[in-house]
Amino acid sequence: MTIPKDPVMLLSFINTQLRDFYPDLEELCSSLSLEQRELEEKLAQIDYHYDEKKNQFV
Repeated sequence: MTIPKDPVMLLSFINTQLRDFYPDLEELCSSLSLEQRELEEKLAQIDYHYDEKKNQFV
């Protein structure tokens, strides 16, 4: 699966995946073969950070 490169599109894609298919970020990254640290850093560039309780980037 190809994920969006644009950070805003990536945010939307990741939050939708988390909401619909994955119980947490770790499982999403494992399933999609993504580096969790890199994903978090990319979204931090647009000031979004993972909230474990909400299971979303906010």
